[in-house]
Amino acid sequence: MPYETSIEGAQAVEGNKRVPVQIPGSEQWFVRSRAENRKYHIQVAVPAEGPPAAGYPVIYMLDGNSVFCTMVETARLQGRNPDKSGVIPAIVVGIGYETEGPFSPERYCDYTIAGTSPYNLKADGTKPYKEGGAAAFLQFIAEELLPDIQERYQVDASRQSIFGHSLGGLFVLYAMFAKPGLFENYLSGSPSVHWNEAEFLAHEQQFTADLAQSEHHIRLLIGAGENEKGHFTGHIEKVNAFAQRLSGLSYPHFQVEFKEFEGEGHISVLPVFINRSLRFALRPE
Repeated sequence: MPYETSIEGAQAVEGNKRVPVQIPGSEQWFVRSRAENRKYHIQVAVPAEGPPAAGYPVIYMLDGNSVFCTMVETARLQGRNPDKSGVIPAIVVGIGYETEGPFSPERYCDYTIAGTSPYNLKADGTKPYKEGGAAAFLQFIAEELLPDIQERYQVDASRQSIFGHSLGGLFVLYAMFAKPGLFENYLSGSPSVHWNEAEFLAHEQQFTADLAQSEHHIRLLIGAGENEKGHFTGHIEKVNAFAQRLSGLSYPHFQVEFKEFEGEGHISVLPVFINRSLRFALRPE
């Protein structure tokens, strides 16, 4: 892959000199996708514990600029004692952008399918950002990023998960629809299922129609905040309806769990959903 830079963290020093804080066992770099030449910020954290014989489980998380550190530290603390926490050590891979902020407008392109969403419009009715790049982004993850991570680190390819929130949660569902065998666990927080809704429903219908013949073992976790209700888009009401539809499917190889978090809003739900996702995806076997 065409790496542009490798960034090393700084060590703590004595005295008055100030240096950046480093997350132990982590590294980061930038990469451009082959097909679309889009630039991504990749962050990787490896547990201090040695890998099991089959390799580490891996959680790939979208919007790496926002909560990569939150997930890494949560996984690191709980992974120290799996018998009590129910969380085994895992590699965390953040996929982000070249930005100092928690979110980049680039996500509007990468996380959405092509469609006719009435949201995110300027006064003249046009879109401020490009949309509809989910297929190309999923291709980058499947054909470039996953093979590279598996080459660099000791990975259990049978225990891979993908985590996303909001538009990222929407992309997680799209990834499950489009490539149901790519990951074992699909972790979708407050997914924006109202975005390009007609096209989303078409993908859902095709997925459910194919599920009876599928040989993939798929586990889906959906989470949302109680205080997200009442939005003008009907966002969480539509998430609830979606979760009910999929929970009604009776296939032993398809597991769905939905959790509404009391007292949490669209952003405050992130830490608790991360915690729930780790227990869901990194259970001891």
